Amino acid sequence: VEGLPPLRSATINFVGPLAGEVEVRARLLRQGRNATWIDAEVTGEAGVGLTATFVFMGAVEASTLHLHDVAMPADVIPLGQAIPLPERAGPSFAPNLERRFALPQSTEKVPEICWWERIRDAEGLDPMVALVLLADALPPGVMPLTGPAPISSMTWLINLLTPMPETQDGWFLLQAKGNYAEKGCSSQDMAIWNTRGEAVAVGMQSIAIFG
Repeated sequence: VEGLPPLRSATINFVGPLAGEVEVRARLLRQGRNATWIDAEVTGEAGVGLTATFVFMGAVEASTLHLHDVAMPADVIPLGQAIPLPERAGPSFAPNLERRFALPQSTEKVPEICWWERIRDAEGLDPMVALVLLADALPPGVMPLTGPAPISSMTWLINLLTPMPETQDGWFLLQAKGNYAEKGCSSQDMAIWNTRGEAVAVGMQSIAIFG
């Protein structure tokens, strides 16, 4: 689709594992005056692995509503003072990222993870694509309560709060806060800020915890 406005929202369903050769299909659902909806599906040898709906929306210049109420955590460690995580700790994609602990160490276990992160080699990536790639890079927010355990993302919603994300040297602050966990089903709120403390994305995710 030519002439798309900026990406402003995405809803993603992680249906099943993908391996081997995959096929990606996309279709235009609707193209309105201000917004365009595009549906995508990824299938593999075992069937559908992922479905997604993307919403692209242009500015409504006539709107006079202004609300920016996504506050960065008060005790965030400045980027320059944050301690790096081990390069290969975590999932298989971890070596592609630089990560730093963004909250002071505490003996109290709370369902929250907050890290500074950036992609090691983002050359040639559209800034919005780079941000969406980072946005789901944290472990589940409830992990500090359980320790390492097998997980499976089920659904993920992300709303982009800027038409073009900007930050210093590719770094963003990512936060995941668990708000519910029962019999393996967990829910969390997510937020992302740039190095100036401006919120650039918020989200919500449902994750299965097998432990």
